[in-house]
Amino acid sequence: MDAICDQYKLHTLDVAHQALLKSALADPGSVDLEMVSNLIVDQSLRDSSFCKDAGRICYALVQAEAEQVHTSVFRRSLLNRLQQEFTNRDDTRKCSVSQWVCVVTFICNIFYYLKVNNAPIVALVNPVYDCLFTLAQPDALMNEEEVDCLVVQLHRIGEQLEMQERGRMDRLFCQLRDGFLLQEGLSSLTRLMLLEVLEFRAGGWVLSETTQRYYYSEVYD
Repeated sequence: MDAICDQYKLHTLDVAHQALLKSALADPGSVDLEMVSNLIVDQSLRDSSFCKDAGRICYALVQAEAEQVHTSVFRRSLLNRLQQEFTNRDDTRKCSVSQWVCVVTFICNIFYYLKVNNAPIVALVNPVYDCLFTLAQPDALMNEEEVDCLVVQLHRIGEQLEMQERGRMDRLFCQLRDGFLLQEGLSSLTRLMLLEVLEFRAGGWVLSETTQRYYYSEVYD
């Protein structure tokens, strides 16, 4: 059980919730999987470090449930909660930018990890794009936390997302390019992050070692 805790970085959870997730991962039929789904989502929205690993946990649970109990209760419950959080995204962003960033990170992680026949879940494509377009709005570009979230997600799932709907990715990057070139008041760090991600896509979703060293040395300096 301790190995499971280490593998999925459950140490930020209290003891009772750690035990519940360990049991779910070891024997999904022994626990209330809807409760487990809600636990993961709730923890992800208040703990950014947990949120970054939640996708792996969800993937492991979906696999374990399918193999051991041949149901999809966890996956169905998870997608229902994602729909709720996506529907409430504007209110969440107004209340807490940090929680909103966790919502985007979590949805993108699920898009990255969960597959159907080795392809992304189609129902998540539009919600993910909608979240990224919100992060590319002029007011969001004034907030480095939102810009950082946007850039991180594009690095992780940009190429995968573009394969699903290239036209929307073209429009998103037009918006980012216009923001970089035309919007006043952006911080130097924001401009650097935007230029980096513009070059990242232009280079086929990769950066040369030289370019990568330049951007990351600038960020750390």
